[in-house]
Amino acid sequence: MSKKTNSIPVNHFDGELNAGIFIEKISFKDLPGFEELEQPERHDRHSFFLLENGTITLEIDFKKYKIKSPSVIYMHPNQVHRILAFENVVVSSLGINNDNLNPAYLKLLEEITPAKPLLLKKGTFFLISELVSLCIKFSKRSPDKLYHSLLKDSSNAWVALVISLYLEQSRSTDHLSRFAIVTKAFKEMLEHNYAAVKRPAAYAQKLNISTPYLNECVRKTTGYSVTYHIQQRTILEAKRLLYHSNKSVKEIAFELGYDNYPYFSRLFTNISGMTPLTFRNKNLD
Repeated sequence: MSKKTNSIPVNHFDGELNAGIFIEKISFKDLPGFEELEQPERHDRHSFFLLENGTITLEIDFKKYKIKSPSVIYMHPNQVHRILAFENVVVSSLGINNDNLNPAYLKLLEEITPAKPLLLKKGTFFLISELVSLCIKFSKRSPDKLYHSLLKDSSNAWVALVISLYLEQSRSTDHLSRFAIVTKAFKEMLEHNYAAVKRPAAYAQKLNISTPYLNECVRKTTGYSVTYHIQQRTILEAKRLLYHSNKSVKEIAFELGYDNYPYFSRLFTNISGMTPLTFRNKNLD
């Protein structure tokens, strides 16, 4: 296992990304410096990929995905990932920060996180590949007076198309039940507050509903209680930090809002089936 750091490495893109947007197309069979790609990281912006050719195996938040072309992949800035293997890959990628995203698209992206890679049908692949090709062409026209506007607008078109593909897999919000709407609102709130807010009652209060009703909505929609989702989200972050940093278990517990270290350790063990230290050591070479 690679040397750990005090936090999960964040890939800060350079060059053109000073404007908050980066687009590139890469073709490789044997990529030099693959050892560096194997190191886990997370990006400082939203990442979209169009796998045009080949096969790539990714680990995203401890889940392994073997992805065949043609596929689209979306990764949220918080998601930790690494490349495990690849073969004859051609991939186009877009990195875009919150400032350049359409606010409505940002909200939708938060709702579909985490998102699994999507295998594309032939017609859909041709459509998105044409759009991606146009985005790449715009990215090379830096002398244009409206360069950033062209880049931003075309990139958001790329984002919108990818979002629409994910939304096709689920029902429209207009047709969601009241239970599902409340559950979506809770999950969005949880993503931003899991480290600081642990009590279901606090989420219910923020949503202006009773705690029993929040639990009823979440349980009927997902099959699990509010407490279950709070604990699962917190333990996922704990796993990220245990695996990708050298912070002590006590430091991680405190960072995630648990002053009672023994309680955190018991919770982690109950959910993961092993102690925090066992989980960390299990991934050592």
